Amino acid sequence: MIRFTWLQFRVQAGVALAALCAVAVVLVLTGPHLASMYAASGITGCHGGTCATAASDFLSRLDVTSLYMSVYMLGIGLILAAPVITGIFWGAPLIAREFETGTYRLAWTQGITRTRWLAVKLALTGLAAMAVTEALSLMQAWWADPIGRAIGHGGTTSSVLFTGPFGLALFATHGIAPLGYAAFAFTLGAATGALVRRAVPAMAITLAIFAAIQIAIPLAVRPHLIPPARTVVSGPSFFQAAAMSVGTLTASTVPGQPGAWIVSSGAINASGQPVSTIPGACLPGSPLKGKAATPNLGACMASRGIREAITYQPASRYWPLQWLETGIFLGLALVLAGCCFWRLGRRRT
Repeated sequence: MIRFTWLQFRVQAGVALAALCAVAVVLVLTGPHLASMYAASGITGCHGGTCATAASDFLSRLDVTSLYMSVYMLGIGLILAAPVITGIFWGAPLIAREFETGTYRLAWTQGITRTRWLAVKLALTGLAAMAVTEALSLMQAWWADPIGRAIGHGGTTSSVLFTGPFGLALFATHGIAPLGYAAFAFTLGAATGALVRRAVPAMAITLAIFAAIQIAIPLAVRPHLIPPARTVVSGPSFFQAAAMSVGTLTASTVPGQPGAWIVSSGAINASGQPVSTIPGACLPGSPLKGKAATPNLGACMASRGIREAITYQPASRYWPLQWLETGIFLGLALVLAGCCFWRLGRRRT
């Protein structure tokens, strides 16, 4: 049965291997030069605030270099797409194709039981889907290591992709999370195919469900897998150096928590009521005591009793969140695999 499954799967395996080799060639050709750019940026051996400045300059140079941005975006995009591609093209036809072509009448009436037939199919193809996705993740992580170190040193840039490890794209494409996504997407496709019994509709349903879950999980579930911490910050220094957008009160840093993931933030007044905008008197050029002035933002905010309430996940929770989310998706994959066995067990002809 294992040999038969391999013979059926060898074309998909060959395409996946060729894609991995192509990505590896691109990363190997560009990775050493990226590392040399990092070494020449002055980040190594820096001290204090010079690290953040050097790291920001390094990221800014990459941001305007189309080659490295293209490779970086390609890697992120491939890792995000790999689970759903395997779910659509490997998982959805796995059982649905047997129903569509009528070959189940032969495949499920031989000496091999339906349970063994499905177990081998799910195990071999599912493990291959997980291996392909995680291989892409590991290769991209090796290539982008200089970028990650620059961000860790406090580097910032205008690119939304050059974010910390909790960024939506980076969290989903690094660590062990891609393993869970791949297992879930594959078994989702297989279970959908078993229920719908037609490959093309099963592919469409798999894509829709997986896309919806991938949007809902980071927005509604991930921030609360571990109860987030909360802090209230006050004082002129925070409002003066919090890198807030003009006219808003959204924090971008948590004092004493470098690399923290800010789940939500907003200003409150002395009575604890939300404050949505910076008071007009605290903005540059506002009339103050009958004449134009440029008040100190931090001192002005503090004098009015305004504080910043921040809900966040500390950087130390990155791996616990990775394990929890991966466990959720692996658990869902096991449930979907069980649905496949239940569906085949109910069908007698």
